[in-house]
Amino acid sequence: MIIITSASRGIGKFLFEKLRYEGKEVIGFYNNTVPEITDGYYRLDITNEEQTKAFFIENRDKFKNIVLINTAGISYNSFGHKADLTQWKNVIDVNLVGCFNMINTFLGVMREDNFGRIINFASVVGQKGIPGTSAYASSKSALWGMSRALAVENGNKNVTINNINLGYFNIGMIEQVPENYMNTLVESIPAKRLGNPEEILSTVKFIIDNAYLNGASIDLNGGLF
Repeated sequence: MIIITSASRGIGKFLFEKLRYEGKEVIGFYNNTVPEITDGYYRLDITNEEQTKAFFIENRDKFKNIVLINTAGISYNSFGHKADLTQWKNVIDVNLVGCFNMINTFLGVMREDNFGRIINFASVVGQKGIPGTSAYASSKSALWGMSRALAVENGNKNVTINNINLGYFNIGMIEQVPENYMNTLVESIPAKRLGNPEEILSTVKFIIDNAYLNGASIDLNGGLF
């Protein structure tokens, strides 16, 4: 079973639809953005431990050979000295704590099955040092250390934990990039283009199929560093 967070919009929605079309058993979580078609979707606040644990207990018999894809993410842009701490911490709660909450919820059954694939979506933003992105960069770069620790803990159970460090793609948060900055952004990418969502899908499939790839962070960014 493939489980996708933030599956009602952006990259999560794209992966949900593509993988279901291919005949995979897929469920998707959403919170604020209600999907147009609700089949296979469940409303869940991934930062809420009680909700996630209750969902797991209620549906325990359905979970087998789990692939968990954590695409959920929010951003908050502000220079550090002007940042609102509540909004800053909210980014950490969703992007990092929410991600770990999902992993913590399903990791036990993965170990029992002697199979599991966890794919976290990180970002080139954590590598570059972009003004105003301290919350987002902190939340995404923290996934690297978390994944390596979990990879060591679970490698002998055929459970892998890897990250995809996304560059800029013509889907998802690219909508937040000002139009007058887009040309400059594209020119800064060695590939001279935005990424295609299909390239995300092929990377996800590669990680799922490769049992020896563990604790890694794949830079999917067109050569942008």
